Amino acid sequence: MTLANPAPATLLVTVTGRDRPGVSARLLSTLSVFPVTLVDLEQVVIGGRLVLGALLSADDRSAPGVRAGRMFDEVRAAVEKTVVDIGMEVDFATGGERVGSASGNTKLDVTILADPLRPGALSAITSCIARAGANIDRIERLAGYPVTALLLTLSGADIERLRTGLALEAVTQSIDVAVQPSGLHRRSKHLVVMDVDSTLIQGEVIELLAEHAGCAEEVARVTEEAMRGELDFEESLRRRVALLKGLDAGALEEVRGQLVLTPGARTLVRTLKRLGYECALVSGGFTQLTDSLVERLGIDYSAANTLEIVDGKLTGGLVGPIIDRKGKAIALERFAAEAGVPLSQTVAIGDGANDLDMLQLAGLGVAFNAKPVVRAKADTSVSVPYLDSIVFLLGISREDVEAADLDG
Repeated sequence: MTLANPAPATLLVTVTGRDRPGVSARLLSTLSVFPVTLVDLEQVVIGGRLVLGALLSADDRSAPGVRAGRMFDEVRAAVEKTVVDIGMEVDFATGGERVGSASGNTKLDVTILADPLRPGALSAITSCIARAGANIDRIERLAGYPVTALLLTLSGADIERLRTGLALEAVTQSIDVAVQPSGLHRRSKHLVVMDVDSTLIQGEVIELLAEHAGCAEEVARVTEEAMRGELDFEESLRRRVALLKGLDAGALEEVRGQLVLTPGARTLVRTLKRLGYECALVSGGFTQLTDSLVERLGIDYSAANTLEIVDGKLTGGLVGPIIDRKGKAIALERFAAEAGVPLSQTVAIGDGANDLDMLQLAGLGVAFNAKPVVRAKADTSVSVPYLDSIVFLLGISREDVEAADLDG
């Protein structure tokens, strides 16, 4: 006795060709008359060319057993006619296993930032993903400007193993890679906390003050020791501030005028605010200068040190609690509590060793053009010079940025 071939459980319909209005509508209208379930649907347009994929399964109640195979033959014929009518091409593939729920399968988002992005670098990253036993379910371009940003959605990977492998490969390829769990939390309310010196702004404020005080070389030397983690931050801060003793307080106003925002800083804050995020500054610098940035950018929360001023002169001392490495982490916790945001949905951005506690406490710690010791311990690093590239790590696309600007 000859057994009939088992009916295919799924049919993948892939339509390609020049993009034009109404393609998906025509395809779905054609499919609507058949007893099929739409399991998955994906569409992308690259360079004016459309790729539209629809994964179908037979409705067992209407097309049991071998009837599903005959029904899929009818689907092919109908779709081929529709596609020819609109000047497109179509390909079909059948599957022998019914597609089930992937709810038990861990999903990860891998964000790649590069300027430029070379095929060889992407090949190395995808090979690393394959070695980790993960499958790439989807690739989406988030931005082509100011950097190229791609979002890869993966399944079947261990997050720590993947992070370790991709971190090493990213250094080799001179690109940035972030690995995060997928989920709605990436689009929910966040608190973004930023360091100021060499992160939100270019350079170090205390070095600008030191130029006015005539002790720039001495201050720069102590600053570098602290940023490398070779010197306790509070000790280094007090040593540097002591060198400013006697400086006229009027120099603070001059330094305010010298502050230069990092490229993309204004766009980052503006976009986050318009999308409902809250923003905070936490700095080992000084309130006399950070307060102007808070007002200028519309920042929600801030914490910094305060220079002591007596009779219009800097005394070389500080007043109030010190915002050091530990103080920055405490400030992040306080800001999150005030904003009603769990720590898992906080993002911290910094470049120096005194940012490490904050970066490790946050749900996502980003080392921005940071020292090697900071890059090694942060969740991810960004080495391009554009601060607004951070938005792509949150799943925000360039189109989202532009739409937020229009809404504003």
